[in-house]
Amino acid sequence: MISLSHILVPHDFSETSAAAVRYAMALARNTQARITFLHVGNSAQAAFDAEFPIGLEGAREDAIRERLLKIVTPQEQIEFNPQFVVRPGNPAAEIVCYAEEHGVDLIVMGTHGRGFVGHVLMGSVAEKVVRTATCPVLTARNPDRPVMVTEETPVSRATA
Repeated sequence: MISLSHILVPHDFSETSAAAVRYAMALARNTQARITFLHVGNSAQAAFDAEFPIGLEGAREDAIRERLLKIVTPQEQIEFNPQFVVRPGNPAAEIVCYAEEHGVDLIVMGTHGRGFVGHVLMGSVAEKVVRTATCPVLTARNPDRPVMVTEETPVSRATA
């Protein structure tokens, strides 16, 4: 079995990010890995700028952190004790940078699956992360499909 000690979950408050959270928690539950939720991007933070004018960047970051806290239940917060991180910048680059800086074993992230035209026009953060990350990346696309992870039974090795 692959050993996971640190799972990174980039989150943009989309349905596919919520699906990624479910996969990450199922994997963490089976491997005892710690989870870090990462929100990146100036465009997402711009939505908070109307509420928090210049000089109140700390309040804006606190609001984003509060929103991140709501992606897991209080019970899941107790069980996983996740870390919540907010970073400005280019999402793909910051996700990869954070993973390298903090020894992440697996990135679990949502992908919108926009298709060829949408990808050409908008690009894909998930694709850029898959191409540039030094660790494995699991992408979650369908939030309607239930996550089912079963515990793996340890295989004993016969010694000669």
